[in-house]
Amino acid sequence: MRKKLLIGLSLVSLLALGGCSANSKESTSKVKHVGVLQLVQHPSLDKSYTGFKKGLKEGGYVEGKNVKFDYQNAQNSQDNLKSMSDKLVKDRPDLLLGIATPAAQSLANATTTIPTVVTAVTDLKAAKLVKSNEKPGGNITGTHDMGPIEKQVELLLSIVPKAKKIGIMYNAGESNSKIQADRALKVLKKAGVEAVVKTANSTNDVQQATETLASSTDGIYIPTDNTFASAAEIIGKVAKEKKIPVVAGAVDQVKTGGLATLGIDFEEIGVQTGRMAAKILDGKAKPADIPVEAPKTLKLYVNKEMAQALGINPTSIKAPK
Repeated sequence: MRKKLLIGLSLVSLLALGGCSANSKESTSKVKHVGVLQLVQHPSLDKSYTGFKKGLKEGGYVEGKNVKFDYQNAQNSQDNLKSMSDKLVKDRPDLLLGIATPAAQSLANATTTIPTVVTAVTDLKAAKLVKSNEKPGGNITGTHDMGPIEKQVELLLSIVPKAKKIGIMYNAGESNSKIQADRALKVLKKAGVEAVVKTANSTNDVQQATETLASSTDGIYIPTDNTFASAAEIIGKVAKEKKIPVVAGAVDQVKTGGLATLGIDFEEIGVQTGRMAAKILDGKAKPADIPVEAPKTLKLYVNKEMAQALGINPTSIKAPK
């Protein structure tokens, strides 16, 4: 009788262990793996990632509970972009996130099957990431950061209404920046203002480009360019010394080194992207069928400290109608 009892207890124990194993496996399977590739570290892109996590959390995915992240920062290196993309894809995550156009393109080159969302990308179609914004058609969707460039240039011209020359600075190696710069050129041409363009391939060239334009123009416009955003402090220092107003494409650029902008909230577009990602991880939608989203919020931001340094009343700066 005792022998039968021992056998019975052993069977119960085995079944219990089996159940625990099954539960553990089920629990593990619920943890989603998200691979993240960010082009470079600067406030706008950092906030995009912060917002992405918030958007995922809204959708029920909490870091340390049911989602884990493999975060890679390429520090603006093409070699790093490729090697990091290959590593992330090799690990077969449930989802990929690309932050900034070059990072998104690098992931697109690495996989056509793993669901991917992107943010802080100026034009997904022009970057050949989607077939169309309405119907992406592949494994990629996300949010774009194309700001109101016409309004931003108008803002600068309202600050310097007698301007004869306006400088434009960007990295010609970033396709997203060239798209914006070309649009800004058209606005200036229409306004009858001469444009002077300076490009920089790295942050090491930013100071010289800024000093050159600050000495030869009445104001400077900078699109949402990652190279110049990374060197915003340098730009701000030159702007103060030369008493030159700078309007940039993003609020964070202006906070550090500009005068004003009608700009994008990068954290908010990150949140929008996170919400998309949650739907994909839930299995409720596929990137191919999720339309690309535009920024939902824009705001006028004036750097009061910079305005004071330039002798401008910050309350005199108004958003164009």
